[in-house]
Amino acid sequence: MQLVVARIGRAHGIKGEVTVEVRTDEPELRLAPGAVLATDPASTGPLTIETGRVHSGRLLLRFEGVRDRNGAEALRNTLLIADVDPEERPEEPDEYYDHQLMDLDVVLADGTEIGRITEISHLPSQDLFIVERPDGSEVMIPFVEEIVTEIDLAGQRAVIDPPPGLVDERAEIASQRDADTEDGN
Repeated sequence: MQLVVARIGRAHGIKGEVTVEVRTDEPELRLAPGAVLATDPASTGPLTIETGRVHSGRLLLRFEGVRDRNGAEALRNTLLIADVDPEERPEEPDEYYDHQLMDLDVVLADGTEIGRITEISHLPSQDLFIVERPDGSEVMIPFVEEIVTEIDLAGQRAVIDPPPGLVDERAEIASQRDADTEDGN
């Protein structure tokens, strides 16, 4: 199975280094020197990582055969893709690869069907499940343990305990003041 692990950004300096936007929780494993990565577009690769270092909080990589700024700049916006065994699991027991979560059924604890995970959005603050409901609409579910209470890979489902209003239209009234306002008081 192939997973996107990074996107190449701007050239850094004049010796062929590039910045990368990391898209893996395991950069030390996937983006280590010697790693051979497929690319999208395929015409720019495969690329072999020669060196890597962190500079001002950004990962910088140099690839074999890329020795100048022009070569580095030509790689800009290229996606780096690693081959991963489909049975491989992240080191932490409560972590999952995106491909393991895609197409899981999303249900409430009582078994009520909410929908199916069609996309996972990785935001700076948290990850979101994009869930397609049976009627074709979508709902976004934050992938946090307070809401996603169980991932059952064998059963192909994610169990959620959403706060009121997240997956239905019935939100609880937050305070008595809001209730009074609705009553006209």
